[in-house]
Amino acid sequence: MLQRALCCLFLFGTVAVISAGGKGHISVVLLGATGDLAKKYLWQGIFHLYINEVYKGHSFTFYGAALTPPEKGEELLFNILTSLSCPVDLEPDRCVLLKDQFLKLSSYRQLKTAEHYTALHQDIQRSLSDEGIHEAGRLFYLSVPPFAYADIAQNINGSCRPLPGAWLRVVLEKPFGRDYGSAKKLADDLQTVFREEEIYRVDHYLGKQTVEQILPFRLHNQKHLDLIWNRHHVERVEIVLKETLDAKGRISFYEEYGVIRDVLQNHLTEILTSVAMEVPHNLTNSDDILRAKLDVLESLDRMDQNRAVVGQYQNYLSQVKEEMETKPNYFTSTPTFAAVLVYINNMRWEGVPFLLVSGKALEERSSYVRVVFKDNVFCVQKGENQDPLKDACKPKQIIFHIGHGELGFPAVLVSKGLFKPKLMPSKWQKASELPSTSVFGQPLSDYYVYRPIQDRDAYTILISNIYYGRKGSFITTKNLLASWKFWTPLLESLEQESPRVYPEGSEYGQLLDFAIEDGSLHFVTDEHLEILDVAEKINKFGSPRSTFLGNPMVSDWAEQLIQKLSQDIQAEAKLAIKRSGAFHLALSGGSSPLALFQRLSRHLHGFPWKNTHLWLVDERCVPFSDPESNFGNLEKHLLQHVRLPYVNIHPMPILRNQRLCAEEDMGNQTYAEDISALVGNTSFDFILLGLGNDGHTASIFPGNEEGIKGDSLVLFTESPSRPHQRMSLSLALINKAHKVAVLVLGKGKHDIITLISRAESNPKKWPIQGVKPTSGQLVWYVDYDALLK
Repeated sequence: MLQRALCCLFLFGTVAVISAGGKGHISVVLLGATGDLAKKYLWQGIFHLYINEVYKGHSFTFYGAALTPPEKGEELLFNILTSLSCPVDLEPDRCVLLKDQFLKLSSYRQLKTAEHYTALHQDIQRSLSDEGIHEAGRLFYLSVPPFAYADIAQNINGSCRPLPGAWLRVVLEKPFGRDYGSAKKLADDLQTVFREEEIYRVDHYLGKQTVEQILPFRLHNQKHLDLIWNRHHVERVEIVLKETLDAKGRISFYEEYGVIRDVLQNHLTEILTSVAMEVPHNLTNSDDILRAKLDVLESLDRMDQNRAVVGQYQNYLSQVKEEMETKPNYFTSTPTFAAVLVYINNMRWEGVPFLLVSGKALEERSSYVRVVFKDNVFCVQKGENQDPLKDACKPKQIIFHIGHGELGFPAVLVSKGLFKPKLMPSKWQKASELPSTSVFGQPLSDYYVYRPIQDRDAYTILISNIYYGRKGSFITTKNLLASWKFWTPLLESLEQESPRVYPEGSEYGQLLDFAIEDGSLHFVTDEHLEILDVAEKINKFGSPRSTFLGNPMVSDWAEQLIQKLSQDIQAEAKLAIKRSGAFHLALSGGSSPLALFQRLSRHLHGFPWKNTHLWLVDERCVPFSDPESNFGNLEKHLLQHVRLPYVNIHPMPILRNQRLCAEEDMGNQTYAEDISALVGNTSFDFILLGLGNDGHTASIFPGNEEGIKGDSLVLFTESPSRPHQRMSLSLALINKAHKVAVLVLGKGKHDIITLISRAESNPKKWPIQGVKPTSGQLVWYVDYDALLK
C-alpha cells in the first residue's frame, strides 16, 4: 500500500512544517497521475517545484489522482515517484532528504465520482485544521483527454473548491478543440464553472528555454532591434519543428487532428506571436503580454489553401489500417507534413513572409526560429577569411535554436555582422565549446552563440509559472479563439486536398521543398521522383504499363498525375479553340476531381477561360448550396477563382418549378437541348469521368439500361446511395466526345481497378466498361495508390 510506503497520508515533513509560518498551505492534485505525460514530465516538474519552494514559506501536499482503484493506483504512483531525479546541481544528501519528504507528502486518490471529490475536499480541510495551517491555494493539473474536462470541472467547482481567500488554478493540456466551433464550446463549458484567471492552458513549447527567452532577448536588445525588427529589414521569418518519429502509437489522435492542428495552430503560432508582438516595457505584467499577442493574432491576414502545402509520409496509411483496424479500402488525406505562409497586416510586418513548417518522419529532429535579414550590399571581393564583423556580404540572421538538430543544445545565435547581444547573465552564457558544424551554411564562428547556464525542462518552467500565477506563458480564451478563427478556414479548405506522399527519413530529397510565389506556396518539384522502389511494385502489377483495358494510361503519384491531367486539358483547350473557337469541357462530380479543380484555378494562368464552356457530367438532386452538390463544389473550388464568362457556365437544371428532379419538368431534356444547340455535333471536346467502387461512372449505375445502351443524351438516374436521385449524361453522349479521361485516385480504388482489368466486358454490370468513344480517344489517369497493392 502506498500509504504504508509513504509512512502516512498527510505528513508534512519537518522542513515543511518549520517553513509553513505565514504563507499557508497548497494542495497540488494531478489528474491522470499514472499516464505517460505525468510519468515522463509532470511529476518531475512538480518535484522540482517542491525542491525550489520548500524553504520559501508555503507547505505542500501532493495528490496523484486517476480512475484506477486505490490498490493498483497506489502501486503505479509509488513506482513513478521513487524513480524521480534531482537537478544535477543539487547535493546528493540534500536530494535524498527532499525526495523522502516529497514521498511522504504524496498520496494516491481515486477521483471517479462526485463523492470522491467531496471526500478529497473534506480530507484537505481536516488536515489543515489538524495542523493549524490556513489554505493558500489549490492547483488541479488535468492531464486527461479533453472530453473529460467538463465533468471534472463540474466536480471541482461543485465540491472541491478551496474556501474563500485561497486561489484555485486549473491546468489544461492541449488539444483545446479541433476547430473554432469545438474550441468555443469547450471554452464556454469551462467558463460556466471557472473564472478566466483560474484557467491555465498549457502549450509546453512556451516553456522551452529558447522560446521563453525570445521576449527578454527582444527587450534587452531593443536599442539594436528597434531599427531592424520590421518589414524594411527582415526578409522572412522561419518557424520550424521537424521530427524523425512517425505517428505510430498516436494514429487515432493523428487521424483526428493531423500536423496542422497538432503543431502549427498551437506551438508554432504561439512562437510567432512572441517574435512578432510589440514588446511591453514590463515583462512581469502578464496582461500586457497576452494583450500584445492577441493584437498579432487579430492582425493575421486571412488564410487560404494557396498558402499551404501538405504531405503525408508513405507508411502512414498502412499504420492507420493496422492500428485502427479499418476496412481494406480505407483512405486518408490526413497531413503529416505542412508548410504554411502567414502574413501579418500591421505597420511593422506588412509583406514579410512568416513560414510555419512541421513534419513527421523527416530526416532530422530539430526546432528553431530563424529571422533572416535583407542583404542590399554587393561586395566585389568576397574573401572567405574576412572578418565577419566587417564583412557586409555575409548573411545576417538571428536564430533561436529551440533544441536538437546538429547544434544539439538550446541556443541563441546572432550574426556577428549585426550586433553583440545581451542576454540575462543569471540564466544564459556565451557558449565556450562549440561543435565543428555549420548553421545554415555558416560556421559557428560567424555567430555570437549563447546557451543556458543550466538546462531546464519545459514542464518544470511552466509548473513554476503556474505556481506563481504568471499567465503570460499560457493561452487565454480570447487568444485561443482568435487563433482558431485564423486556422479553421484553412483546415476546412484542405479537407479535400491530396497531400504529397513522401518517403520517410532522408529519402525524400527535394520532394518537400517549396517556394513563395506571388504570395502563395507551391512545391518546387513537380516531376515524379522515384520513391521506395516504385518500379518494382509496378512490375509486380505487370510492368510500367502504358495501356489499360486497351486504352492509353498515365500513372504517377496523385499530385504529379493531377498536374499532367491539367496540362493535357489545357492542351486540348487550345486545340479545340483553334478548331472551332470554343472549348466545351464536361466535368464529373465526387471527391476525385477536387484536386484537379484546385490545380486548374491556381497553376494554369494561361488557360483560355474566356473561350471555355463548362458543363456537368452528372449532378445530385440537391440544392446547389448543399455540400453534396457537384456544381456547388465546382463553384467553390474552381469557378470562384477563374475569370470564366457567366454565360459559359452550364449547371444541370435539376431545380425547376421549385421542384428537384421532377421528370415532368423535363430538366434532362432541357439540358440535352442546350448541349445540342451549343456543342457542335453534340461532341464535347473533353469529358472527365470518375470510377465508383461498384464500377459506375458519371451517374450511370449497374443495371441502368437506358444510360448504358439507350439513345437519350441526358437522363434521370437512381443511385443506390444517398442522395438517390441524379441527373447524368448517357454513355451514348459520352462516347461522342473527342477525348474522354477517367481519373482514378487512392488506394480505395485498387480493388475495382483490379476487378475490371480481369473481368470480361459487361457494361451492364460495370458501366465504366461501356465508355468507348466512337471517334475520339479514351485515356486513363490512374495514380500509384489505386494501381498498386
